[in-house]
Amino acid sequence: MNFDLPEELAAVRELAREFAEKEIAPTAARDDREHVFRKDLVAKMGELGFYGCVIPEQYGGTELGFMALAIISEEIARVHSAIRVYLNMQAGPALTLIKAGNEEQKKKWIPPLIRGEAIGCFAITEPDAGSDVAAMRSTAVRNGDGYILNGTKSWISNATVADKAVVFAYTDKSQKHHGMSAFFVDLKGPGVSCRDLDKMGTHASPTGELTFENFHIPPQGLVGKEGDGFKICMWHLSHTRLSCAAGAVGVARAAREAAVSYANQREQFGQKIGQFQMIQDTIAQMIVQEESARLLVYRAASLADQHRPNTLETSIAKYAAAETAAFNADAALKILGAYGYSTEFPVERYLRDAKSYQIVEGSSNIQKLIIAQDALGYRKANR
Repeated sequence: MNFDLPEELAAVRELAREFAEKEIAPTAARDDREHVFRKDLVAKMGELGFYGCVIPEQYGGTELGFMALAIISEEIARVHSAIRVYLNMQAGPALTLIKAGNEEQKKKWIPPLIRGEAIGCFAITEPDAGSDVAAMRSTAVRNGDGYILNGTKSWISNATVADKAVVFAYTDKSQKHHGMSAFFVDLKGPGVSCRDLDKMGTHASPTGELTFENFHIPPQGLVGKEGDGFKICMWHLSHTRLSCAAGAVGVARAAREAAVSYANQREQFGQKIGQFQMIQDTIAQMIVQEESARLLVYRAASLADQHRPNTLETSIAKYAAAETAAFNADAALKILGAYGYSTEFPVERYLRDAKSYQIVEGSSNIQKLIIAQDALGYRKANR
């Protein structure tokens, strides 16, 4: 087994790292503090082909694969986790269209998303439907020339800035989750309103609520067939979850680097604090957890690139990476002490941003359910 990155992926890593350091890092603290959505960065990442890694060339992609997307996600999140979310908001809807859309939908809607010209999002979560996706109440009722969508979607990344969205709603509630369908919609049309939802971290990635009131969806907005929505949603989450896991590794790495740097500078009791065994113990744990999470992410990405089932491996990677990000950020803050707690340094941002990874794209508890139920034979993840 070769653990070295191929030359092509090593070049992708260097490109993403250079972009993050030059374009994102200089304003990361300000963007977080002022809750700035960087539409310019969305466009620049599109120009560099970051969103097209998992998209065929015929639709404007590069086909570099999920490993490339994971590597880019880590490098971006290491500098500013909120900007990493942009990758999922552009590549996620495009990837869903690749999976379930028809040829006309793919040609029309994918290129603007991966070029960063149209701002994307996907709307799954509702006020009463989070981990239990099937509990959603939104409905899309057939109405002659299309569908009429009614419902509210909550905690949607990019809700207040998006142009396009993949939206999930019931077309036949009597069929339970088999009656859910997926739609690609234009959020600039009448019948949709949005409001911002403030949160603890990832401030440069806006999160909000979308309310649809008699919102008209033309017939060509249906993605796949009626009733395919739940299956499409689960497939979608399994793949966007991978980028999310890689982003968590990036935050864990940033926290570890900050802790090591500080431990080699700060002196107390006549010596650098890195010479104290308690600090060494903590740093060793940070390194081992980070390295383990990265390898798990790479395994899941490698399986995806081989078109092999990887739902279980992705859940393992997402759980491990999310918990590692939270552990490393908390540990770094403790090592830096008051400086870690201060808003003058980025470690407190790492901690705030790290917590989101234990919630989004399937919470840590949901990942544990998937992992445990597979092991017990109750529900095999890679069916």
